Amino acid sequence: MFVSEKQVEIRYADTDQMGVVYHANYVIWMEIGRTQLIRDLGYDYTKLEEMGIVSPVIELNVQYKKAMRYGQVATVRTWVEQHDKLRTTYGYEILHEDGSVAATGTTVNILVTKENFRPVPLRKIDPDWDAKYHEIARTKKG
Repeated sequence: MFVSEKQVEIRYADTDQMGVVYHANYVIWMEIGRTQLIRDLGYDYTKLEEMGIVSPVIELNVQYKKAMRYGQVATVRTWVEQHDKLRTTYGYEILHEDGSVAATGTTVNILVTKENFRPVPLRKIDPDWDAKYHEIARTKKG
């Protein structure tokens, strides 16, 4: 299974009044991880946008396990959990420097045209990218 990793330095601005990372920042880090995964596979999300295609999140799940704090470095691990005709489920682990899990999660993304939000299969836009996602998906369909 292909897993992308990206380190994120935790800034003071990422924390709340309790001194721990504000919960919404984990979602931002998941997006950073997804973008890194795409880049690591040799693809470029900005090219999709230039073609008038965007990839909204239609489902989001996060499980918080162990708080992170200012000054730490988070490692965001990202993979393709499942990929079918219209939906891609990305899996995430956000780890402390000692390898313990701070959070896990998934997002489900689709591709749509920017002008009318009509769903578009990845195989019609980039068959190679679609095939790569099928190849590396952790959970195989069918």
